[in-house]
Order: sequence, then structure tokens, then C-alpha cells
Amino acid sequence: MIETLLDATARVLTQDGYDRASTNRIAAAAGVSIGSLYQYFPNKEALVAALVERHAHEMLNMLRQAIAESAPHSLENSLRMMVRSMVDAHRVDPVLHRIFDEQVPRMGQLAEIEAVEREGFALVRRYLERHRDEIDVTDLDMATHICTTSVEALTHELVVRQPEPGNSEIARYVEEITRLILCYLRPHTHR
Repeated sequence: MIETLLDATARVLTQDGYDRASTNRIAAAAGVSIGSLYQYFPNKEALVAALVERHAHEMLNMLRQAIAESAPHSLENSLRMMVRSMVDAHRVDPVLHRIFDEQVPRMGQLAEIEAVEREGFALVRRYLERHRDEIDVTDLDMATHICTTSVEALTHELVVRQPEPGNSEIARYVEEITRLILCYLRPHTHR
């Protein structure tokens, strides 16, 4: 039932926008009574917060998978795979990403999202630690922050804020983000 309600919330948000979405519309889209919806979620904000949390976990799982699959590859190729994974994750539903981008700060329910972000940070930190002998930066906490924030911001800019980028533009963007991160992690190698 919860997944049905969250899927309906996603459909209503992308079709109608956040302001026009309501618990009545979401219940109708899910094919359930409003009373059934209220058994699980007290209001629209709780539905959206749960949808954002589900999405954040999906992205975290994609990052986990990219890190696992990239393990036998060089630093450059594994970074490229992770960047591509994050771009692909953001491309799943750019309209929904835009809504999340606008609404999450206003909802005041950031604790769950911050917990997922901390877990993502820890994954990337461990990844950098495993590649310690291939990178020049010394402060891995700072490097993790810079890498994750840069990839997230640039990915959002490409996928969320721009109209449908083509495959060649995405491939070029992935290459440039990868090069940016590599130049940061190994500045002496890329002068």
C-alpha cells in the first residue's frame, strides 16, 4: 500500500506540480480511499517526504552498485562509472527531481535525507581510502565533500535544470566531470 501511495504521489506531482497536488488527488490516483491514505500518511508533506526518502535510497543503491562494479577498474574508469551512474539516476525523472529540489528545503523534514547523504558520504570516503595510493589529496573528508558536492551540483545542472540533454552531451558531460574530479584528486599527474 505504501509503495502504491508513493507511486501515485510521484505521478500526481509530475502531472500537477507540488502546489496542485493534494491528498485527495493522490488517493484517487492510487485507487484508494482518502481514509486509507490517512492510515499511512497524515498529509501531503509526509507523502512527499517519504517519496524523497525512497528516491534518496534508490540513488544510494545505484552509487553502491557503481562502486562495487567499478572495483576492478582504474581510478579514472571507476570515477567515470560512478559519475555516469549519478547522471543516470538523475535522468530517471527530471521533473520529479526539480520538484524535490524546490520543495525539500521548504518541508523541514531533512533529517532522513541527511542520514542517506551521510551514508553516501561514507561510501565515497571508503572508496577514496581504497584508492589512497592513487590520489594526491591528504584530507579525505574534505576530498569526499568536494567530490560528492561537485558531482551532485553538476549533475543537477545538466539533468534537472536543462531541457532533455542528448546522449552525446551527456557523454561529454560525464567525461568533463570525471576529468574535473581526477584533476582535483591527482593535480600533479594532470598539470
